Amino acid sequence: MDPLLHLLKIVPYSFLRVPRTRLKLPSFSLPSAMTVYALVLLTYFMVVSGFVYDVIVEPPGIGSTQDRVTGAVRPVVFLPGRVNGQYIIEGLSSGFMFVLGGIGIVLMDLALDRNRAKSVKVSFASAGISSVVIAYVMSMLFLRIKIPAYLS
Repeated sequence: MDPLLHLLKIVPYSFLRVPRTRLKLPSFSLPSAMTVYALVLLTYFMVVSGFVYDVIVEPPGIGSTQDRVTGAVRPVVFLPGRVNGQYIIEGLSSGFMFVLGGIGIVLMDLALDRNRAKSVKVSFASAGISSVVIAYVMSMLFLRIKIPAYLS
């Protein structure tokens, strides 16, 4: 190390001392693993459902369109044709499907535990596989509603 730099680091602090304080660190316990998992899952849900977009842009909760034949107004959940826009319900339902798929993967991982009974492992595996399949099929359905000509 350069001696001049060493002097600049040492000399100004050589006459200073740490004050004696009677402060005590607060005692706290770490949160449980499930609390951390729940907070991470909630944060993931809010990110993938477009919560920041909903707060900034304030889109309507649900849309409506008028039927050309009957003239009746019917509700629309997905904002068709706009990839960079969404209704609130659209974002929440898509976010729920992504979280459902993630929980399905966690359930399939729990099914690999050797210390569980076989019936519990089968239950975890079937619930996990069905969750992932439902999440995938519904997400692809949402995508086809959102962008009609996508992957066709």
